[in-house]
Amino acid sequence: MIPAPVRQRTTEGVCRTDRPWRVRADDPSLDEAADVLAPHLPTGSGSGPVAEAGTVVLTLDDVPLKPGAIGVQPSADADECYRLTVEPGRITCAARTPQGAFRAGVTALHLLAETPETACRVIDDAPRYAWRGLMVDPARHFLTPDELRRLIDLAALYKLNVLHLHLTDNEGWRLHIATRPALTAGAPHYTAGEYADLQRYAAARHVTIVPEIDLPGHSAAALRAYPDLGTLPRPTWYPADAPFPAPLDPADPHTRAFIVDVLAETARLTDGAFVHFGGDEALGADEASFAEAVRLAREALRVAGKRPLGWQESSRAGIAPGDIAQFWVDVPMMDLPQTQQELDARPELLAAGHTLARTKALTRFFAPTDGDFDRIVRGGGRVLLSPQSHLYLDRPYDPAIVPPDQAEAGARLGFAYRPRDVRHAASWDPSAYGLAPDQVAGVEATLFAEDFQGFDDHTALLLPRLPGVAEAAWSPSPPSWDEYRERLARQSVLWRARGLTALRSTEIDWHRPR
Repeated sequence: MIPAPVRQRTTEGVCRTDRPWRVRADDPSLDEAADVLAPHLPTGSGSGPVAEAGTVVLTLDDVPLKPGAIGVQPSADADECYRLTVEPGRITCAARTPQGAFRAGVTALHLLAETPETACRVIDDAPRYAWRGLMVDPARHFLTPDELRRLIDLAALYKLNVLHLHLTDNEGWRLHIATRPALTAGAPHYTAGEYADLQRYAAARHVTIVPEIDLPGHSAAALRAYPDLGTLPRPTWYPADAPFPAPLDPADPHTRAFIVDVLAETARLTDGAFVHFGGDEALGADEASFAEAVRLAREALRVAGKRPLGWQESSRAGIAPGDIAQFWVDVPMMDLPQTQQELDARPELLAAGHTLARTKALTRFFAPTDGDFDRIVRGGGRVLLSPQSHLYLDRPYDPAIVPPDQAEAGARLGFAYRPRDVRHAASWDPSAYGLAPDQVAGVEATLFAEDFQGFDDHTALLLPRLPGVAEAAWSPSPPSWDEYRERLARQSVLWRARGLTALRSTEIDWHRPR
């Protein structure tokens, strides 16, 4: 099982998992969860009579563990606690809420997929962190609604409860805004109806959609659609040969109206309580202009009835108790060379076109990030942990762990970060940051989609690393690598059943189909 539960104890007997299984809901409020789980239950070998089928029972009942997750709940469903009881022909998923019963049902799917039989047991479980997210990037590589549904299913499989959609960037704008139709004209995007359908699909799996409209930087797609928007000039210190997507100027009346308009419409279309306004990498925005853009975005979202959140840089515009800022980087995490010799030793940066002048300029630009974390905490805000060092899953794999038949994909996939192995990602512990419970929002992995060619690129970077993030976000303490990789090896059965491409790291002795 991944994530590992809080506690479990074995009881007498074994449960055969290689039989047909069906699911039954003991309360009408659990019918939707049963419908979601049913297609993923084992159908058995087909050799035994139907009477020998096992039953997964979803039921509402009191359970021993009480809600106490650290951080901010992304939805109104605060109680995810459950008790799962495995008997020879029956698995009972009990919880006080439909959300808890669904989480228990997902654990049952893991148990039924692992081996032909499993020990009878009792599991009591509850999450460590309240916000457990995955960010994906349809702005750079468009994901069809069906592909997003597959990613929602993957998130739910690992008890993640947020799918953060990075909907706008320099490469594209993917959510139709009725008052600004040129933003999506002639380009793949989500209509209001498709976006509503995605939110309903996610909600049935107890996943909350959090949309992101990234501003004032990363706005080239908006400027292509509306070139009359005001922008800020290129900094004099920034290399002339480096790309410069100009940030929006919040002092310009047209731009101010645009920001308010698109955020208000995004809020109107969004069922959940949160909308992300970006706020990262606003290269060229002076301190005053950046602060004004962030204040404008926050106010527009609050007026629209939503809770705003932004990337860590938004803390520089001020942060108040209850504000959420997503921490992703500091200068050491950037890992940028400062000499030509250091740059020559980084083939991934050279291949991406980096020069020493550019890496030094980036170091200067990112220097203020070293103060963002403390600024969020001192201001009474909450930190959503997404450190680039471990939770940016667009990091390339270390070639040493890529199997020969996936060498081409291993060499092609990933942004220009230092390559790492799967163990590196699985070693991350959120408690290492020393935050008090009231200083944390939660944990979120990210997958930016530079140079992706298709859906399989997404899953090959997510798998096998995403389960490790889910474990850190849910389970009470980090596992040993040897114990964790044995559980990870069994997950390939679940991925194959869902048609998901994974990187078969040589660090893991993968289980073959039974």
